[in-house]
Amino acid sequence: MKLNLKWFFTLLTAFFVQLSFAQEKTVTGTVMEDGFPLPGVSIVVKGTTMGTQTDFDGKYSIQVKTGETLLFSFIGMDTVTQTVGESNTINVTMVTSDSQLEEVIVMAYGQVKKKNEVTGSAVKVDGSVIENTPLVSADQALQGRVAGLQMATTSGTPGSAQEIRIRGISGIGGDLEPLFVIDGMPMINSNMGQDGLSTLSPLSSINSSDIESITVLKDATATAPYGARGAAGVIVITTKKGKSGGTRFALTTTAGIQNRAVRGLQMANGAQKEELFLESLFNDYGVAQGFTKDQTYNFYTANPGLLPNATASAAFNNLNAWKAAGSQDYDWAGKLTNKNALYYNLDFSAQGGDEKSNFYSSLGYNKTESIAFGSDFRRVTGNLAYDTKLTDKFRFKTNIRIANTKQNGIMENGSYFSNPMLTQYFMSPWYNPYNANGSYNTNVGSLHNTLYTISNNKNVTDLTRLMGSFGVDYEIAKGLRWNSTANLDFNLSDHNYYANPYHGDGVTPQGYAENIINKNFNYVIQNSLDYAFGFGKNKFNVKALMEYQKNKFTSLYGYGEKLAPGFDMLGNTSANWDASNTYNDWAQLSYTAMVNYNYDGKYLIDGSFRREASSKFNPENRWGNFWALGGAWNIMNEDFMENVNFIDLLRIRGSYGTTGNNGIAINSYQSLLGTSSYGGQMSYELGQLPAIITWESQAKTDVGIDFGVLNNRIAGSVAFYNSKSSDLLFVNNPITSTTGYTTKAINSGAMRNRGWEFELDIDVVRTENFNFNISGNFATVNNKILSMPYDAIQGEPMEIVSSTRIIKEGQPLYAWNMRKYAGVDSQTGQALYYINGHDGATTTNYGDAAVALQGESALPKYTGGLTLHFDIYNFFIDGTFYYSGGNKIYEDWATYTNNTGNRSYTYNYGTPILDRWQQPGDVTNVPKVISTTSTSEQVSTRFLHDGDFIRLRDVAIGYKFPSELLRNTHIDGVTVSVRGTNLWTWVKDNDLKYDPEVRADGFTNLANPPIKQVSLSANIKF
Repeated sequence: MKLNLKWFFTLLTAFFVQLSFAQEKTVTGTVMEDGFPLPGVSIVVKGTTMGTQTDFDGKYSIQVKTGETLLFSFIGMDTVTQTVGESNTINVTMVTSDSQLEEVIVMAYGQVKKKNEVTGSAVKVDGSVIENTPLVSADQALQGRVAGLQMATTSGTPGSAQEIRIRGISGIGGDLEPLFVIDGMPMINSNMGQDGLSTLSPLSSINSSDIESITVLKDATATAPYGARGAAGVIVITTKKGKSGGTRFALTTTAGIQNRAVRGLQMANGAQKEELFLESLFNDYGVAQGFTKDQTYNFYTANPGLLPNATASAAFNNLNAWKAAGSQDYDWAGKLTNKNALYYNLDFSAQGGDEKSNFYSSLGYNKTESIAFGSDFRRVTGNLAYDTKLTDKFRFKTNIRIANTKQNGIMENGSYFSNPMLTQYFMSPWYNPYNANGSYNTNVGSLHNTLYTISNNKNVTDLTRLMGSFGVDYEIAKGLRWNSTANLDFNLSDHNYYANPYHGDGVTPQGYAENIINKNFNYVIQNSLDYAFGFGKNKFNVKALMEYQKNKFTSLYGYGEKLAPGFDMLGNTSANWDASNTYNDWAQLSYTAMVNYNYDGKYLIDGSFRREASSKFNPENRWGNFWALGGAWNIMNEDFMENVNFIDLLRIRGSYGTTGNNGIAINSYQSLLGTSSYGGQMSYELGQLPAIITWESQAKTDVGIDFGVLNNRIAGSVAFYNSKSSDLLFVNNPITSTTGYTTKAINSGAMRNRGWEFELDIDVVRTENFNFNISGNFATVNNKILSMPYDAIQGEPMEIVSSTRIIKEGQPLYAWNMRKYAGVDSQTGQALYYINGHDGATTTNYGDAAVALQGESALPKYTGGLTLHFDIYNFFIDGTFYYSGGNKIYEDWATYTNNTGNRSYTYNYGTPILDRWQQPGDVTNVPKVISTTSTSEQVSTRFLHDGDFIRLRDVAIGYKFPSELLRNTHIDGVTVSVRGTNLWTWVKDNDLKYDPEVRADGFTNLANPPIKQVSLSANIKF
């Protein structure tokens, strides 16, 4: 055999070349996910597992050969493939797989469903949206982002409760607020402030940075599992939990300034009030007493005895004192406004875990000044969520949250003389807030110098809230799980009020102090069995749940008078002590069954049945039954849609079911006996008649279409809903006084809400480095009272009538009912009113005009939102608009602020009065000013305004630092942003000077107005 040298040398050369190429070397790098190092990644080389990296910083080091292929994999993420080249460094970024990216929604009792598995109406708002909205209460981030959700910021005082309505108002009496559920626990969200003071929402104790998502449940299949408490809708808050991998840290800090969102009603300055005051005297007495308008001041200076009355004389003396002091412009509104009020928030969190356990922990601090002088808010929060797998089948989980909030509140929402809003609008600009030595001037007529009372009184509410959730989960068999959870919510509110003895309410009692301690303990026990099974293309999920809820409330009140200088506590009082206490409790027991059926992802059926008992009703009427049935057809999954490539989502869904309402006071069904004092001795008095009352019921219908086309670049939904409430709870139904009582609680009457909801999301541009998205929603609501209780006294259906509104059959709730203003007589300057209440003939006699329905309600008929999002490379811009309208708003307190008569002797004029009638031929809507009693400020449509408005709710500009810039640091991600809240507001009615965001009752009020804010935020991950 001959050796072929040519082939020998060829093979030898190839061997050495291959040996050189395949030489092992060390490759290092970092595996990242969402800007964080991601330990726990499995690395595979040519099918051989090389090991799992468990370094806490996510860095790896591995021996490989040039040319080999590395596979990086992690549960729930796409596998990343990298070929080893000349470089010794390979950095990898992991992303969630497409199957994991599909949006999931948390439904009733923790059910997690994909969007195309939901048969009901539910809207999810991601936690990043909530976290980035720099407001004290997280629920405010929902405004403009959820179709059919109406929100009114009824007070801009930090920490105050917000008014939320989902698909309109569901009843006339009872609890009309939506149910809040945090991590599966139904919460108590009652105001923890005191009557007459700033409200304090328990939700303000929740750190928004701890929230993973908020889901708003609207229809029957979504809310019926919660039974009676779901009648007004359900807001499900899911907090953050731990994630597998090494410990990750995040630090977010935000600082900003706040001012009024709307300028508000402006009041006359000193010179303007002088002009109007003297003109009012001339209009009444100038001709008879022989002087012209320009001669009015000199005439009465020379003839003070001719002033019409003592009030006019006092006002003239105040004018002279103001002029003698130099006619300075004393801006009370400016003095009582905290311009550029500071906002500061700091959050620090850590999360991590491994295949058995995970945790999430956070600390938060918030300090927010009010735009009202002397008011602020401070919150400290702590949170720990821990989840561990004790065995292969047994899991333990807990979540503990604690918060302490302190609110320096103000007197608001009423005619309190120490209400700074009242002072701004009522105080005469002729009074100097300060004395010559710089001290506060307490000689300011019948009102208080609120600068003094706020500085020298004390009005503090300190709320500590502890929430705990403790649960176990056990896998009995494949697909069958048992879960037991105990949820605790404890609120301890300590309110201290002190009124100084020198000026204000405390003068007569020589100073007084109040101390109110409220304790509310709510606990919920839940036990459930979940069974998931299937055969073929059929899949079932079944849940059986028992829930028991108990709520206990205790209040202790103490009062005392006469305090020595320098003391402000109740224990320092020395006279007229008083004390009282309150205790009430209620309980609910329920059994719920839920079934979800899915056939091949095409046909879905959801059903639920809940039997519930409430201690608020007589034992014979205590149980109520609530159920719902919903279905959906995923048309896009049908075989005949296989070749229709441009449609990604097309589904029809519908539901029908019942919920209820038991939101009435405890013992409303019982015969009650009270005690009182008579002749210094204890006596008994009649309380209330026994009543046969039970659950208010609500039947809900919902039908909708969801769609998505062009790879979901255009997606949206259209839905119609109809909700009918029956057996309405009327606690104070009038009865004949021959019974010894005047009212009795009953179930009677019906009301309906119906409307349409539209949602649309469009990716206008979707590229790697530039994206532009538009999303919006629009919703209508038509409210109508179908029937009212029968009034045995009047012999006809009951009508609830006030000076401005009426509740009656065939009308919407809160229908405006008043005289109709017809403008001003151009020859005489007198106010005109339509005699028949609508049109035609007019009269100047207020009493001759008929009171009539004005065809409008206080309830908005439509609401909506529009969101724009841009991201260009590492820059992003977001903006959200909110709009509301179709309602009328009544300008409460206009009888004072827009009074053209003698009330303005004592108080001030609003600047709209400057447009008053002055001479024959003037065409204006404001009557002439007079010095006698005027009727033009009494209730009429003169002060009824269109409520339509658009608000730039939120806008942000930010920058995310690229990872390349941070590679050599210990920082994994940095995002900075500038954000504005309520920066711009458009109001349809130019005559509406107040902020248009008012309560459902439709009245402007003397409360701290909504704020606009500009803030700078930085988020650092490491």
